[in-house]
Amino acid sequence: MAAPVMRHLTPVPSSFIKLQILPQSRSFFTLSTPRKKKRFSLVTSFSVMASATKKVLVPIANGTEPIEAIVPIDILRRAGAEVTVASVEKQLQIEGVHGIKIVADALISDCADTEFDLISLPGGIPGATNLRNCKTLESIVKKQAVNGRFYAAICAAPAVALGSWGLLKGLKATCYPSYMEELSSYTIAVESRVQKDGKVVTSRGPGTAIEYAVALVEQLYGKEKADEVSGPLVMRPNHSEEFAFAELNSVNWTFTSKPQILVPIANGSEEIEAATIIDVLRRANAQVVVASLEDTLEIFASRKVKLVADVLLDEAAKQSYDLIVLPGGLGGAQAFANSEKLVDMLKKQRESSKPYGAMCASPALVLEHHGLLKGKKATAFPAMCNKLSDPSEAENRVLIDGNLVTSRGPGTTMEFALAIADKFIGRKEVLELAKKMVF
Repeated sequence: MAAPVMRHLTPVPSSFIKLQILPQSRSFFTLSTPRKKKRFSLVTSFSVMASATKKVLVPIANGTEPIEAIVPIDILRRAGAEVTVASVEKQLQIEGVHGIKIVADALISDCADTEFDLISLPGGIPGATNLRNCKTLESIVKKQAVNGRFYAAICAAPAVALGSWGLLKGLKATCYPSYMEELSSYTIAVESRVQKDGKVVTSRGPGTAIEYAVALVEQLYGKEKADEVSGPLVMRPNHSEEFAFAELNSVNWTFTSKPQILVPIANGSEEIEAATIIDVLRRANAQVVVASLEDTLEIFASRKVKLVADVLLDEAAKQSYDLIVLPGGLGGAQAFANSEKLVDMLKKQRESSKPYGAMCASPALVLEHHGLLKGKKATAFPAMCNKLSDPSEAENRVLIDGNLVTSRGPGTTMEFALAIADKFIGRKEVLELAKKMVF
């Protein structure tokens, strides 16, 4: 077997992308107070635990960038925060950019009298504009600032919402590159991937969303918790390094007019992985069909984000695809493995020498379990690699072996999706796509 070829995707240098890299070990923000030893009764212990629960508000709107909403929701819930996803529209369901549908937990009007420890605004256009135009949300965030509580925004939202509300005066902040000029009219604009100043955190785009979310965890809970949460994400160790994926037995991935891609989802699917795959591949001009394995289009993902599929799997199975790709998440992967229809589709895909792929738990629990990795090298979530019959290349963040593509976890999803896009649309276009996402 030949050694894997490392294929590098280096974003084209640009004067408007100057990245300030924050070392992984560096603290974004820490608070330390003297601790006194106390004896707790059982009742007191439960009271302290209840009061320690952090409340977070993530407002969403039609046109919200799904990655920038879902990544913080997922990661903050991993940290133990009580996250309320609130729609600023008249209904709970919103349609984000790239057609990704999310169902909120509440309407923003239901949140007006609640005190939050943190409010995080996602970007996306017209999503950020719709957030800015919501008077109820504006009132909530302004009250948050007056009360000295944390608030944050990413992508267009720092300029479009926080800046226009006057909530960044005298602070250092960052945003999506094309909104930096607008941001500079409100505050001190800096070109860093994540910027913290006082009680405010800002960031740049989909490609910085995981770093941004981990910084929010650090603000609420401290660096020790942030490190604990970030470990299982399989984050990139250094964003100054070139993006690369390993490839064995290279073959061309073909399609007709545009790639037809199936992304199944089920209760328990990992929402960061599902949303990022769908988002990035639609940006790459692929026709992505999101199919629910449940009895309804709406599924509850692993961190309780409610996603809405395009069709049920029975309907999706009526056509053929250039690629079938499975997100991870333990519950979702188990549902995939138990679906005779989906497994049959995957087997036919392999027999037809058409591309198929999976990430996180799915390579081990679905592909390996059903003999779909026979004769192939693959990777998976680190704790699942012992289930692979051949884990010899499992340390790769993204691995392509002929028509098979596999990857490791939430923190490798952007690389996974870009590697798929590279196989379909080519290097030049993928470099441009990565740059637009600030990856």
